[in-house]
Amino acid sequence: MDEESKVKIEKTVREILNESDMTEMTEFKVRNLASERLGIDLSDKSHKAFVRGIVKSFLDEVESKQQQDKDEQEEEEEQRAKGDKELDDDGDLIICRLSDKRRVTIQEFRGKALVSIREYYKKDGKELPSSKGISLTDEQWSTFKKNIPAIENAVKKMESRV
Repeated sequence: MDEESKVKIEKTVREILNESDMTEMTEFKVRNLASERLGIDLSDKSHKAFVRGIVKSFLDEVESKQQQDKDEQEEEEEQRAKGDKELDDDGDLIICRLSDKRRVTIQEFRGKALVSIREYYKKDGKELPSSKGISLTDEQWSTFKKNIPAIENAVKKMESRV
């Protein structure tokens, strides 16, 4: 098989593979489609082996690309997880800032995790929690979450009266 034929066969096989649903495609189908497109009989041993090598190379490249994409995605997620964590001056995790002075944090107090919704003030360049706010235990937080729809309905009723 001459070099020009090899180049044409490889190009055609790769085009077919790129266009195909890989869950349906077989090496036999690829070889037959390439034979039809090129007008060349690819059923002899040397052509079969050549096409098999192209298919294997293509599948290896696809698998490598998928693994690379997966690795990059996992790395991005790890970076996001690390980078998105904002801590306050006490080392508590800031979940969100409700305003300049109010925020929701997760803090640990006497070995228990608390959801804290609190106002902060600045002193000596540090933002410190004020006494204005509430800290909820896991149980209290769960109860609060379950009742959010009822709270939203009550707020809507109040707003409709105004």
